[in-house]
Amino acid sequence: MKIAVIIVRTLVALMFLFASVSYFAMVYFHAFPMPAVTGNMKIFNDGLEASGYLMLLIKVTELICALLLLFGRYVALALVVLFPVMVNIVLVNAFLSPSGLTVVIPLLAGVLFLAYTQREKYAPLFTAK
Repeated sequence: MKIAVIIVRTLVALMFLFASVSYFAMVYFHAFPMPAVTGNMKIFNDGLEASGYLMLLIKVTELICALLLLFGRYVALALVVLFPVMVNIVLVNAFLSPSGLTVVIPLLAGVLFLAYTQREKYAPLFTAK
């Protein structure tokens, strides 16, 4: 089980690391062009970019959490911080770009598996006092 956790943790970390680094490479360093997006997904992306801070905040959060997962430090905290981002990724793809679910569902499964392996660290959050 320990090897499976390391493999899944590394794969999830690499997925988020790739997503954040490629975003910074496209937007700030113009390393390669942004992929063409159309329809409601374009409107959604334009709204995130128009805010001026939100996409940057999301990508910096993904980058930091990916590094924490990759190095195996503060894994439980990284998963708690990533979970709202992951829920948003799933919902955006489910409603605006269903073809993206082929990548998102395995990523969600990996995050949920890692959260399950860290469940004893989350137990105090759910105890009533």
